[in-house]
Amino acid sequence: MANLNISLLFLFSISLNFHLSSTAMSSQSASIPLVSSFDSPAVHIVYTERPHNEEPEAYHIRTLVSVLGSEEAAREALVYSYKNAASGFSARLTPDQVTEITKQPGVLHVVQSGNNKLHSGGGGVARLH
Repeated sequence: MANLNISLLFLFSISLNFHLSSTAMSSQSASIPLVSSFDSPAVHIVYTERPHNEEPEAYHIRTLVSVLGSEEAAREALVYSYKNAASGFSARLTPDQVTEITKQPGVLHVVQSGNNKLHSGGGGVARLH
């Protein structure tokens, strides 16, 4: 069962990275910075426990408020709330905010979103977009 959960989490991460990369490239005017300098926010995927008796987006906003200090800042940082295949959200966070959010109850794992490179098998490197 644990191996199945890890496999599903890995598959979800890959498909999410592909989706975010495609979305960022297709909308030039509203592009999301995936790679950033040390102090500026970058998009991170925050995996959480499934909320009980609360809507997922409300739970995600509440988790962000605990780190960002206000609901307005939390709503601005939130990129997407995941509700079906996995529980979590994407948000623009600085490295310090990532450190703080990992300490919050219910937060399981935080990873920076970005482009992944796969070995193509032909001696080159295939790039996912």
